[in-house]
Amino acid sequence: MTELAGWLVEAGLRNLPFEEMVEGFARRLDQAGVPVARIFVATNTLHPQVLARSLIWDRASGFAQRFEFRQGEIDAPIMRESPFADMLRTGLFERRLDLRQPPAAGEAPVFAGLRGLGMTDWLGNVFPFGELAPGGSPRADRGVGQLWFLSSMATDRAGGFEEAHIAKLREILPMFALAAKAITMRAVQQGLLESYLGADPAARVLAGTVRRGEVHAVEAVLLYADLRSFTPLADSLPGDQLITLLDGCFDCMVRPVNRHGGEVLKFLGDGLLAIFRLKEQRRAAICASALAAASEALDLMELYAAERLKEGKPTPGLDIALHVGAVQYGNVGTDARLDFTVIGPAVNEAARIEVLCKELGHPLLVSDAFAAAADDSRSHLVSLGQHRLRGVRDETELFTLAR
Repeated sequence: MTELAGWLVEAGLRNLPFEEMVEGFARRLDQAGVPVARIFVATNTLHPQVLARSLIWDRASGFAQRFEFRQGEIDAPIMRESPFADMLRTGLFERRLDLRQPPAAGEAPVFAGLRGLGMTDWLGNVFPFGELAPGGSPRADRGVGQLWFLSSMATDRAGGFEEAHIAKLREILPMFALAAKAITMRAVQQGLLESYLGADPAARVLAGTVRRGEVHAVEAVLLYADLRSFTPLADSLPGDQLITLLDGCFDCMVRPVNRHGGEVLKFLGDGLLAIFRLKEQRRAAICASALAAASEALDLMELYAAERLKEGKPTPGLDIALHVGAVQYGNVGTDARLDFTVIGPAVNEAARIEVLCKELGHPLLVSDAFAAAADDSRSHLVSLGQHRLRGVRDETELFTLAR
């Protein structure tokens, strides 16, 4: 198995695509005399929305199927009835089942499916990534110590696995898990960074854009959103209710931004800053997308407020400003703590415009710079005249959506 171990090391070091690694491992197991017909592998994640990802390789079809399970699916039957559920709960790292024997009472449904495919023997393993709890079981708390890699090897050999096959699998599977860890940890890191930084900043950080002051100029539509009258609510609501309210409001803001191609860069207390990158040949279309996102966010907030009102719960209003300008995009901070953000006069101007929403009585205000770039949407905008922005010398013409 030395040659296979060497290949796994290389696969892990080269960050080979996971499907290729599993397929290559299966093929080399066969060459080493281990008759594996079906491989299942799964890992959990630290992503706030994705609970786990799994893959099935089947020798008969030569096809690898990928599956993704959301956090809310932890109690789904496919998760509860998995043979790995008890293994994880009890700290059992290996289990073997002779599929030639009749099904036992309470047996996991997956084994009936494997018998139907002609499988005769099954070996399942749990490989924790990180620390173990006292007693040697995977840790129950969240974090790197809770990550694990699951694998099962099934054969359709008439006599099942021989003991020599099991010995070879026990020898090589830890190396297989280590290679999988090397490959999947990058996906874990990327998902975690995207959750906190956004997709583009995460990609840049992973690509090495990590030096203080490493920024570049970007021209973009800036969407600055803030909840109106949120502070009085924050003072009157219990903490758990406040967080539930804030999460619901952010859902209303973020989903339209993502759907229309924007990128949320910052959550600012009870507001957020998002950008839509401008490309010269698509400026008007991108402005239209940003305007659609803002309008949709306001509509969603109205629906959310109406639902809460049925339960007698108050909801803050939402104010949004749209502006166009050049910003500096990248790392700002200290040697010990960096923030990936955008800075520049355009960001400040967007914030100043949003403040005027309450004064002018409109939940959406857009700047003259945005109106000039939004050719496709110009007919939907109506001028509100010239207004002074705090800290800005010249007056700015502001617009809102025509009623």
